Amino acid sequence: MLAADRSHVFWLDAGPDARTGWSWVGAGDPETDTARVRSVDATQHPKMSPAGPFLGGWVGWVGYEAGAEAAGAPVRDRGDATPDEMWVRTDELIAFDHASGRVWAMSASGRAEAVVDALLAAPPATTPPAADEARATARHAPREYAALIERCRDAIREGDAYQLCLTTRFEIEIEGEFDPLAVYGRLRRAAPSHHGGLLRFGDVALVSATPERFLELAEGTVRTHPIKGTRRRGADASADAALIEDLRSDPKERAENVMIVDLMRNDLSRVCDAASVTVERLLEVETYPTVHQLVSTIAGTLEPGTTVGDVLEATFPAGSMTGAPKLSAMSILHDLEGGPRGVFAGCFGWIGSDGSGDLAMVIRSILTRPDGAYVGAGGGITWRSQAQAEVAEVALKARAPLAALGAGLPPGW
Repeated sequence: MLAADRSHVFWLDAGPDARTGWSWVGAGDPETDTARVRSVDATQHPKMSPAGPFLGGWVGWVGYEAGAEAAGAPVRDRGDATPDEMWVRTDELIAFDHASGRVWAMSASGRAEAVVDALLAAPPATTPPAADEARATARHAPREYAALIERCRDAIREGDAYQLCLTTRFEIEIEGEFDPLAVYGRLRRAAPSHHGGLLRFGDVALVSATPERFLELAEGTVRTHPIKGTRRRGADASADAALIEDLRSDPKERAENVMIVDLMRNDLSRVCDAASVTVERLLEVETYPTVHQLVSTIAGTLEPGTTVGDVLEATFPAGSMTGAPKLSAMSILHDLEGGPRGVFAGCFGWIGSDGSGDLAMVIRSILTRPDGAYVGAGGGITWRSQAQAEVAEVALKARAPLAALGAGLPPGW
C-alpha cells in the first residue's frame, strides 16, 4: 500500500464512483503546535492550480470536547489517550482529479517521482470480509435513550433549549487490533460518501463515511452544510420516492433543519460581513446508499484577516451536533449523555497553507484504538420528537459503521 511505511497517513476520499471533486492520499509528520493551523489567514485568495485546491498544509481532526470546552461548556474526561486535536503536516501528497481523470504528485522533499513510482507499484486493494467476532455494547439501552429523549423534551418545554442533538456510543473491545484500511474498505463499499476518509495516525485511526460537509473555506468565503432530517432507503424506487416526500414534508424535520440553519447563520455572522450571510439552499434532500438526508447550505464573506481559528471558534462544535441555543444545549447534553463524545461529533479534513480548507463532520464514523473501537450516533430532538422513531434513527445511523467492524447492534437496538 502507498505510504504503508509511514506512521501518519491519510486518505480523503470523494467516493468510489466519483465523477467530480478530489481525493487525496498522503503522509506527514504530527504538527507539534496546533496554533500554527489555527493562525492561518482564511481570507487569502490563492492562485488556482490544476493540481487542485489542496496543495499542502495539514490533515487532521478536532474532537467534540475540544470545541465544547473552548465554547465554555462543561465536558467529561475523554477516557483514553486519543488526542482532542490532531494535525499532520503533509509532506507527500497525491491528488486525484475525478472530473478529468488526472493524478498529481507533490513532495516537500523533492520525492515526487518516487511517490508516483510507489503509486504505480501499489497492488490493487483487497478488502477481506469482517470476521463477525466483534461484540458491541451500548452506552445506553434503547429504553434509557428513550427516557433521555423525554428529558430533552422537558428541557424544551421549560424554555432551556428548542432543539437538542442527543447522542450515544457503541463500544467494541477486541484482543489484537482492527485493520483500519480493511474496516474503511467495508464501510466505503456499504455506505460510500463524497467526504469519506481514513486518517491513520500512529495506533489510532478515524474511519468515516460522513455525508455532512461542515466548513468549506475558499477565497475568503465560508460555507457550511448542516444536515438535519434522516430517512432510510426504500426497497424500490417507489418506496424511495415516498420516503423522500415524507422527509421533505415532515413538519418536525423541517423545523429542526430550519432551527440549525438559523443557528449557523448567527455563527457565521460572528466572522463574516453580516450582510453577506445567505442561505444558498434550504431543505434539499440528498440521497445516499443507506439513507436520505435533509440538507441546507449557508455562506458568508469572511471579514479581512479572519483566521482558521477564528472560524472554528465561531462555529465549532457544529450546531447540527449540539442544538440551540448552542451553549445551553451543550450544557444540557453534558448532563444527559453520561460520557464523552471524543472525536465523534467533531470535524476532520484538510486546511491548506494558503487559507483554503474543507472539513467534514465526524458522523457515520469509527474511531479505532489498540484495544477496540467506538461508533457514535444520535439525532436531533424537538418538542415533536417521538421516542420510538428517534431510537430507530440512531440504530439506522450506527448499523453500517458497526457492520464494517464485524459487529451488529446490541440486543434491543
